[in-house]
Amino acid sequence: MRTPRAVALTGLTLTLMAGLVACGNNNNNNSSGSSTTPPPNTKVGVLLPDTASSPRWVSADPNELRKQCTANKLTCYIDNANNSATTMESQAQALINQGVGVLLVTNLDSGSGKAIESLAKQHNVVAIDYDRLTTGGTAEYYVSYDNVKVGEDQGTALTACPQVAGKTAVGYVDIDGAPTDNNATLFAQGYNSVLSKQAGWKKLGEQTGNWDPATAQTVFTTMLGKNPTLNAVMVANDTMAQSVINVLKSQGLAGKVAVSGQDATAGGLDNVMAGTQCFTIYKPVAGEADVAIKLAGQILSGQKPTAPATIKDPTSGREVPSYLADPTVITKKNVALPVTDGYETAASVCPTPALVKLCNENGIHTP
Repeated sequence: MRTPRAVALTGLTLTLMAGLVACGNNNNNNSSGSSTTPPPNTKVGVLLPDTASSPRWVSADPNELRKQCTANKLTCYIDNANNSATTMESQAQALINQGVGVLLVTNLDSGSGKAIESLAKQHNVVAIDYDRLTTGGTAEYYVSYDNVKVGEDQGTALTACPQVAGKTAVGYVDIDGAPTDNNATLFAQGYNSVLSKQAGWKKLGEQTGNWDPATAQTVFTTMLGKNPTLNAVMVANDTMAQSVINVLKSQGLAGKVAVSGQDATAGGLDNVMAGTQCFTIYKPVAGEADVAIKLAGQILSGQKPTAPATIKDPTSGREVPSYLADPTVITKKNVALPVTDGYETAASVCPTPALVKLCNENGIHTP
C-alpha cells in the first residue's frame, strides 16, 4: 500500500546551517574556516551498491552527490561496495568509526542493509534509505522515485510502442530486476498492474534477470526459443535491455519486437534513437541526490524534518517518512532531454561517427 504521493521536490526547501566545506571519496577530510559556528557534525557517509547493474552508480550519483555536498558545506565520504554485501558492511563500520552523523544506504539486499542500519542506530547515526527501501530496516527516511509509478509508466509506454500499437493479440515476457531489490518488486508491481489489464495481451513468461546483463541474455535466449513469435519484452532496465536487443539482433528481430528499459543510460538512449528499444525511463539523479544531501544537512544541524509522504515497509508495516520524485518516459520524441539536462553527455551518447549522425538527427548536438 502506498500513501498518495506528495512529490513537489522542486519546491522542497531544507534550511541548512553553515559548516566546513569538503567533499570527495573516502579519503577526503579537508576543511576551510567559517565565520559562523558550524553544526556539531558535518560528515555524511554514502554507501552505493555496485558498478555493473547501472552506470548511474559509477558516475551520475557520485558526481551529483559530491556537487551537493560542496554546495551544502558538508564533508561526504562516498563508497561503492562493488556488489559485495560484506564489503558494504565493512565500509559502513569504517564510516561510523570516522564519525559520520548521517549514513545514506543503497542496499544490495535488505538483510545486509538492515544490519548496517542497526549498527548505525547503535552509534546514534541517522540512516537514510537512498533509492532502495531496506525492508525491515530502521532508516529514519527514504529518498527515491515513486517506483510503482516507474513500473506503471513502463507498462503504459510498452503498450504504445509502434511494434504492438493497435494489435489485438500481443504475446510478451517479463525480465525483472533482482528479487533482493525492493525496487524491482515495485517496478514489477507497476508494469504488471498495467499489462494484466490490456485486452489481448498474454504473458508468456516471467523471470529475473537479476540486474545482470549475462543472466538477462541467458534468460531471454531461452524465452525466445520457446516463444519465437513474441511481440514485446518488458525488461526492467537498460543494461538488461541491451542483452535482449543483442539476442534479437542475432535472430534478425531487432526493432521488430517492442523492448522496454529504464535509467536513461547512454546505451539505452542510443537504442531508442536506433529504434531497437522503444523507450527508457529517465530518473534525474538530482531528484534523489539533491534532496538526500539537503536532508542530511538539515538532520546534522539538529532539525527533524517532516517528509511529504510515507511508504509502508512491507516487512515491518512501519510507515517510513519518504521523499518521492516522478519519473519521465523517454522516447525518440524527447530522447535529447537527459543530455540537455546534463544527466548524460553528448560524448558518451555519441561516441562514433555513425552515432554522431544519429544524435544530430535526434537533437543531440556534439561539439
